[in-house]
Amino acid sequence: QVQLVESGGGLVQVGGSLRLSCAASGRSFGTSAMGWFRQAPGKEREFVATISWTGVTTHYNDSVKGRFTISRDNAKNTVYLQMNSLKSEDTAVYYCAAGVRTAAILKNEVDYWGQGTQVTVSS
Repeated sequence: QVQLVESGGGLVQVGGSLRLSCAASGRSFGTSAMGWFRQAPGKEREFVATISWTGVTTHYNDSVKGRFTISRDNAKNTVYLQMNSLKSEDTAVYYCAAGVRTAAILKNEVDYWGQGTQVTVSS
């Protein structure tokens, strides 16, 4: 069992930066792949990024490559999403996710979800 709590969302201007955090509790965090998804108003939830339990393997949605960076600190049971050069189209509720492996998360096979944190990018 893994519980996930996101933080760090807020209002930022176009071109700005935010760092999201996801604090996890539960014994299996250290061996779980982690990911971030987002859902904009009127749209389906979409994959953003994922990271393996070792932190070695990462994958990104093409729309955020070069701007977002996913990382994790297993000692702190926390995964991060550094978001730079934000665009208005990045506005969404961002969800933290845990799964068996990155390949599963890429297929939306998620075992646990956080409650979400709102990111609003204004022009």
